[in-house]
Amino acid sequence: MTARAVITGIGVVAPSGIGADAHWKCVLAGQNRIGRITLFDPDRYPGQLAGEVADFDALHHADNRQVVQTDRWTHLGFAATRLALADAGLPEVADDPYGYAVTLASSSGGNLFGQRELQRLWRGPARTVGAYQSIAWFYAASVGQLSIRHQFKGPCGVLAAETAGGLDSLAHAARMIRRGTPVVLAGGTECPLSPYALTCQLRSGLLSACPEPDRAYRPFDVAASGYVPGEGGAIFVVEDLDHALARGADTIYAEVAGWGASHDARHTAPHDGGADVDGTQYARAIRLALTRADIDPAEVDVVFPDALGVPPYDRSEAIALRTVFGQRPPPVTTQKPLTGRAHQGGAALDVATALLAMRHGTLPPTAGPDRPAPGCELDFVRESGPRRVDVALVCARGFDGFNSAVALRHGPVEVSRWRRA
Repeated sequence: MTARAVITGIGVVAPSGIGADAHWKCVLAGQNRIGRITLFDPDRYPGQLAGEVADFDALHHADNRQVVQTDRWTHLGFAATRLALADAGLPEVADDPYGYAVTLASSSGGNLFGQRELQRLWRGPARTVGAYQSIAWFYAASVGQLSIRHQFKGPCGVLAAETAGGLDSLAHAARMIRRGTPVVLAGGTECPLSPYALTCQLRSGLLSACPEPDRAYRPFDVAASGYVPGEGGAIFVVEDLDHALARGADTIYAEVAGWGASHDARHTAPHDGGADVDGTQYARAIRLALTRADIDPAEVDVVFPDALGVPPYDRSEAIALRTVFGQRPPPVTTQKPLTGRAHQGGAALDVATALLAMRHGTLPPTAGPDRPAPGCELDFVRESGPRRVDVALVCARGFDGFNSAVALRHGPVEVSRWRRA
C-alpha cells in the first residue's frame, strides 16, 4: 500500500484545442469556444449552443475500420490516448500487456452512432441496424476499444457517475496502482451532442437556452441560467512512481495524492439544489480527499469547482467550499464557460488545466462570473499571473447526487528531484 500514483502523460482533445499546449493557450487567453451546434441541425431546439472540437478528423487518429465501428466519443478517446502516451514517452502497443490497464469514465455513450442507427431502424426500408450498434453506443465502448487497440490487458473498467466519474477514474487508477498495475489510462471523453442527447439534457431543466455564446454559461453569476453542453475531455497516463523513475520518464506532472466521494441520495432537480442545499455531502467528499492526501486546507493553492451554472447548485458549492476552507477559501477558477460542460470529460479537462497550471507556475483566469450571485462570493482568479501551484483541488458533482474531489500534489518537471526525494 505504499505505491505512489503519478501522472506522466496528458492527452487533451476539447473545444479549447487538440493537445495540451493548444488547450493551455486557449484558457490563458480566455477564448470562448462555444458556438452554434454543427454536428446536426439544432433549429428546432431551444438550446442551440455547444462546445465542439473544431477541425477534428477521426481518421488522423485511427484507421477506417476502427472509425466505422465506433462513435465520435470513442474517436475523441483514440486521439486523446495517443497524445497522452506520446507525452509520457510510452509505446502505443504495450510492451508488457498485463502491466497496462484502462479505467475511464463514461456518461451517455455513443450518441451520434446510436441516433443514426435508430433512425435507420425506424425510417429505412430494411428496418435494421448495423452490426456495431450493439457495441458502439455502450458506455464501456471506449475502454474496450482502447484496450484492444493498445493491447492493454491489465484489469480494465468504466466509472459511471456523470461529471464526478472523470475524477473517480483517477481515484480508481491510483487504487489499481497500489494493487500492482504499473500503468493505467484514466480520465474520459464525451460527446453528448445528438438530437436525442440534447433532448434529454433539455428535459432535465438544467440547460441554458441563452442564444449568446459569451453569456449562455455563467456559473456563480447573477445571470446564471444553466449550463451549455460540450464534447471532448482528457485522458491521462497514471503511473507507479517507481515504474516511471525506472524507465526514465521525462515529466512527472503531479501525484494523485488523495480523493474522496460521497452521494446525496437524491435526484438532481433544476430549482431546489437537490438534497445537498447546504453542501454537506459535497464538503464531505472534499474533506476526504484532503485527509487522505494528508493536506491541510490552508495548503491548497487553487480550486477547480464543478461550476454547473444552475443558481441553487452554485450557491451550495460555494457553501461547501466555505465549510471546508472557512470564510477565505483559496483562489477559485473555472474554464467550463469557454468549452461547455462535457460531463466526465469536463472534469478530466479541469484536471489537465490544474496539471498545466502546476507545470507552468501560472493560475489561469476564471471565465466569469462578472457579478457573483449572492452567496457565491469566492476568490475568483481574475488575471493570469505567475504563482507557485503545489496543491490543486479539483471538484465535480455528477447528476443525481454524485460528489467527488481529487487532490493533486505537484511533481517537479526534473525527475531527478523525485529520485533524490
